[in-house]
Amino acid sequence: MHRRYISSQFKNIISKSLLIEPGPPAVYQLQTKNEDFGPLTKMTLGKKNLNKANRTVLLVGETGAGKSTIINSLVNHAMGVNYEDELWFQIVKDERRDQTESQTSDVVVYEIFGFEDQTLPFSLTIIDTPGFGDTRGIEKDIIVSQRLFDLFRSDEGINEIHAVGLVVKSTDNRVNDRLSYVFNSVMSLFGKNLEKSIVALITHSDGRAPKNVLQALEATHIKCAKNERNQPICFLFDNSQAEDRSEDEDFLKAADEISKKGMKAFTDFLERKSPQRLISTMDVLSERISLTSCIQNLQERILLSEQKERELKQTLDALKKQEDEMNKSHVVTVDVDVVYKEKEPLASKGFFRRNLFEKAMVCTICEENCHYPGCTLSRNPQRCEVIRNGHCTVCSGKCPASAHVKERWRYVTKTKKVKKTIEVQKKMLGEKVDPTTRDATLNRFYKQIDELKAEKVRLVLESYQHVMKLEDIALKADSVSTFVHMDFLIEKLKETGDTKKAGILEEIRSRMDAGTKLALDYMWAKTIGAE
Repeated sequence: MHRRYISSQFKNIISKSLLIEPGPPAVYQLQTKNEDFGPLTKMTLGKKNLNKANRTVLLVGETGAGKSTIINSLVNHAMGVNYEDELWFQIVKDERRDQTESQTSDVVVYEIFGFEDQTLPFSLTIIDTPGFGDTRGIEKDIIVSQRLFDLFRSDEGINEIHAVGLVVKSTDNRVNDRLSYVFNSVMSLFGKNLEKSIVALITHSDGRAPKNVLQALEATHIKCAKNERNQPICFLFDNSQAEDRSEDEDFLKAADEISKKGMKAFTDFLERKSPQRLISTMDVLSERISLTSCIQNLQERILLSEQKERELKQTLDALKKQEDEMNKSHVVTVDVDVVYKEKEPLASKGFFRRNLFEKAMVCTICEENCHYPGCTLSRNPQRCEVIRNGHCTVCSGKCPASAHVKERWRYVTKTKKVKKTIEVQKKMLGEKVDPTTRDATLNRFYKQIDELKAEKVRLVLESYQHVMKLEDIALKADSVSTFVHMDFLIEKLKETGDTKKAGILEEIRSRMDAGTKLALDYMWAKTIGAE
């Protein structure tokens, strides 16, 4: 195949790039300026011109759907690369060529400057997220929302976006539990104001109308931008631009036309879109993080309460058995399972660069875990999502931020056999003994149990309020990330006697559609499989 003369517009770029494959097409890795802020990475190509417009795109989707190729395609389109140039530039590596890279990536921001008016009248900011629903488990997907929250609230981060691209393979032509889970996870991230900014980017397309994909999107109740026929707006792409052209040239050229047409339509959509502020989306992400933290803390506190109750019962049972000894002495020794807290190092899961930053935010006064996993952005506890107005919203004492630390350990509740020496009054269990004069140690036990139960009620109500706020602001409030806590909250509200609030949550639960049920089944299966 005859190689066309390389125009001057690409010579300077090629001189600063690394040749990956001689081609055709010749594939070059672009050299970018890389900056890390916390667990996030920013990769910049070119120099920003403040007088030029910019468009920001957030890409989300399943692992292996083709987000990396979409990003590379956007860059080549912005640079003005055509099929006849027999060139292809990569800013990220193709997932098909380097699965290892795609498996270890975190949220990355790509900035594309210096090509304004080449093809597009604006520069590009592209936010790439790790894929949902892969083999690394549900915890990884929870971290994605945390990383986006970090990005949106960071001083170096993003405060508005023009479009959310839901990347879907054209072969995803039917609804299943995995696809439902991916779509549901994506929808749970955003505020209501972003609904008309969400579009489908369909990869590996043959150029035909993606009827089956559209049906799958509608069946899972995706809230997104719609066309005049009330169908989800979508753009078609083939993923063959970087493939060897020594064979199947006619096919590859036709495939390039599909992508070129789809890219033109998508960037025209971007040009028309007004930016959407991320305040509502930040509120959604913050509420989901707080809800999860409250539930986790509540479950740990319930465990502590139950173990404390067992400790008290063992003490009472032992004292009853030693009633004769109690009549002879002021001191009784009993064997009990004593509850205590211990610091446990955090385990490294082996994925995400965020492991370098991952810490638990804990209260040193309450000895409780207030935020884990996901707490990474700053070493300062004041910056943690569960700290509001200078105080923690999760721990028992609602302690000030200064009482908290972020470290590579967390508190765990354990028990150990201990011989306990108790000073008692003679015949303390006799009917004539006034209960108020019973041993102070036992009274302290009773008081601790009452306090634990009162705190449990308060935390259940706080968790309920998080669900209610999500009802008001979230694009999809009734998502898997909410339903996963629903049965637990309903049970605990009924235990506290608040049947009215329990009934409200039961009504929300009754709205679960078939797609969300499939997604929830998938999540539970993945969770059980990871244990």
